[in-house]
Amino acid sequence: MTIFKDKQLRSIAEKVEAGERLGYEDGLALEASADLLGLGAMANTVRERINGDNAYYIVNRHINHTNVCVNTCRFCAFSRKEEDQDAYTMELDNVMEQAAKSKGERFSEFHIVGGLHPTMPYDYYVEMIGRLRLEYPHIHLQAFTAVEIAYFAQISGKSVPQVLAELKEAGLGSLPGGGAEIFAERVRKKICPEKIDAEEWLAVHGAAHEAGLNTNATMLYGHIETPEDRIDHLIRLREQQDRTGGFLTFIPLAFHPQNTRYEKIAKASGIMDLKMIAIARLMLDNFPHIKAFWIMIGEKMAQLSLSFGADDVDGTVVEEKITHAAGAVTAQEIAQERLVRLIEEAGRVPVERDTVYNVVGA
Repeated sequence: MTIFKDKQLRSIAEKVEAGERLGYEDGLALEASADLLGLGAMANTVRERINGDNAYYIVNRHINHTNVCVNTCRFCAFSRKEEDQDAYTMELDNVMEQAAKSKGERFSEFHIVGGLHPTMPYDYYVEMIGRLRLEYPHIHLQAFTAVEIAYFAQISGKSVPQVLAELKEAGLGSLPGGGAEIFAERVRKKICPEKIDAEEWLAVHGAAHEAGLNTNATMLYGHIETPEDRIDHLIRLREQQDRTGGFLTFIPLAFHPQNTRYEKIAKASGIMDLKMIAIARLMLDNFPHIKAFWIMIGEKMAQLSLSFGADDVDGTVVEEKITHAAGAVTAQEIAQERLVRLIEEAGRVPVERDTVYNVVGA
């Protein structure tokens, strides 16, 4: 039986044990609590109810095709303007060369995201997916955030459902969860004023779900948002999942301040990392998976997260650029054998998955 240091958690624990949905005030109580072990115990109860002892990982490869972006988000260290010395954009042949570096290796996913390029045509993105699908027919293509999809609709004059249908026909398998940042309009206007708003982000994911495409969801924490903003964000995600049901995984993303306009903000603590994992697992009762992204929080915190609500540690990555542009000190890739060992040391059962959580080799 869990002994709660924070007595306020006892009534919430009763709801958790009964499988009841937590409300906004419950979420704020979780945010305010300093009883980290109590939070972890509740989140672990839900985690094991849904996923048992399984801890999932994927053997994947990242492709960031451009860092040129029309937006100037204040929290972003990755984006550049075309005239910047370190700006880059891959021609399609370069994208294929990047993908070909993995030929002969066994993996199951290309994860593809980039900036909103001011001059590359819509056809570039459709052809990219089509060529990758032709060359790698058995590899799942998880590509383009909701922000990118909305931008493709803008530059092509097509609707979001049309864009999604054409990309799916070309070979798109699912959407990643980036671009959500924090939904609160007050904060969004400060950190990413040019980016699509929360409602449009949610609408793109809803359209993807309606098109038969699974997606992920994220939340960027540890910048200028408040606990109220974070709980509001989680509840809006939960409501969208109630409506369209296509989210697979939620990934809390710790803000990395280096090389951004918020450099003076201290990086999120390990305590906050674990709390965000636990609170997400408790609030998002209709999400099947919660991911501890080792790139963002490090291998050791990812291990701990497997006892605080997370059931996924992402994958081998190879090679991540966006977080590292903001000062991440983690490696840009990790060997499958090390992922397996980290999971086993945490007392969980390593399960290799594909993007949509089919067990690889099963």
